Amino acid sequence: MSNKLNHSMSLAKPDAFGISRKQKIALAIGIVGLFILALALFNVDFSNKALFLTLSLGLITTGTVIYSRDAYLTKLEGIKNDGAWFKSISSRGAWGWIVGVVLTTFYIVLYFYPTLLGLGKDGAANTGLISLFDPLSNLLSGRPASQWFVYGTLYTVAIFAFGYKFILKYRHNRYEQIRTISVMFFQLAFAFLIPEFMYRMNSNLPYYDLKSVWPLNYYIFDEWSVKGFLSNGNIGLALIIFGIVSIFVITPILTYKYGKRWYCSWVCGCGGLAETAGDSFRHLSSKKMSAWKLERWLIHAVLVFSVVMTVAMVYTYLGYDSNDFWLTKGVFIGLVIGFLTLVFVVIMYFKRSELGKDAKYGAIGFFATIALLMGMHFTGTTEEVFFIKGSSLRSAYGLYIGSIFSGVIGTGFYPILGSRAWCRFGCPMAAILGFQQRMFSKFRITTNGGQCISCGNCSNSCEMGIDVRAYAQKGENIVRSSCVGCGICSAVCPRGVLKLENGSMEGRINPTEVLLGNDVDLMELVNQK
Repeated sequence: MSNKLNHSMSLAKPDAFGISRKQKIALAIGIVGLFILALALFNVDFSNKALFLTLSLGLITTGTVIYSRDAYLTKLEGIKNDGAWFKSISSRGAWGWIVGVVLTTFYIVLYFYPTLLGLGKDGAANTGLISLFDPLSNLLSGRPASQWFVYGTLYTVAIFAFGYKFILKYRHNRYEQIRTISVMFFQLAFAFLIPEFMYRMNSNLPYYDLKSVWPLNYYIFDEWSVKGFLSNGNIGLALIIFGIVSIFVITPILTYKYGKRWYCSWVCGCGGLAETAGDSFRHLSSKKMSAWKLERWLIHAVLVFSVVMTVAMVYTYLGYDSNDFWLTKGVFIGLVIGFLTLVFVVIMYFKRSELGKDAKYGAIGFFATIALLMGMHFTGTTEEVFFIKGSSLRSAYGLYIGSIFSGVIGTGFYPILGSRAWCRFGCPMAAILGFQQRMFSKFRITTNGGQCISCGNCSNSCEMGIDVRAYAQKGENIVRSSCVGCGICSAVCPRGVLKLENGSMEGRINPTEVLLGNDVDLMELVNQK
């Protein structure tokens, strides 16, 4: 019995939540699995790598499963957000910072110093941690492992193990269970297995994650990638066409019908990891107005950067002579500027009133993009754009967006900034889908303000930093570009105030529809419904 004096007058338990004996055993099992990986990292030579890899991943998964079952199956179904702010690891405490530092260090080594993980240089055999994964890589694709195969394997294991934990935690909500199974499937099949099998069938075909749409898969339009696809006949051409159709046809249609949730919460690997492994940190996302302002400027700045860099990437390997190929540098720039102008004019004509003050910021982004593209065209040469070599520019794009932001900061900072820092502040795909969702999607989260008790569960659980309670209190529909439709706000609401819906466009945005007592003709609103 503890002799510690507790001066709190709270009826709720104010101390940090402890863990049971079974959970401690589960943690020990998982740590043993991690210890095997650590031994491999320090070049311990395992006689049977396949056995020890299976043992390591199996122990990590088993430990997570046992911990999850004891944590959630011993409780009734329902809301499980108790203790989140009392645990060191999930409240920016010492353990949270330690985990953040470890994750960030791992990503830095993975992206910039893979030889420290044992990657063989210039055809040399792998050593260390990467060599431990050689048997699995040879089994799937017939080639030795790379740092990306190691990462992909650990990524997939994390989504499956913590996905099981997520399903148990939200087992009272069918939407959350199906959504989690979906991200587990797409990660395993589309992001992990299919690219490996494609390499086994055709080793000359460039890597292509079929579920990754531009601008996330910016590499699909790189010169070596385009040449690689075109040199592989019809299948390569089909993959390029599929990538283009995904951008201009599939994505807008699905976003119109279901909002950005179809991708960000059901398909995307980044979102899948954030929802599963990052679930314990979702409440850390800042709900401050200053964070929202930073988010809107930063994510759209990244989108402008992505558009310009992609255009520059293609621009560098096009020519000036139409006799060689009809798509010259000038024609390409003209087509891009024409398309962007068309989108801008249509939005301003049909959606200007809905945009309000945001129209000004949209215009700034549009004219900044056009100015950069024009500057690129008139200052570019056969080898340089913006007075920088094309190869260096492509490397910079992959480094700053694909590596530092999405990996090192986006995932490494889970315990500090919340689980969706990358999705919220940096993902250009989220910016495009959010723009489409805000402008012409049928998706919205409806609220029944009369039932709201202002408990704050919804806002606390929103990983995108949306103050959901503020909308619920006023009875407003939630139509935000940043909302990924994860549905956790609805799942943790004790009164059923929030509901994810796909309805008509009319009445979707209702900033004047507020609670009783305001100057609103309620009968007129009812008749409109």
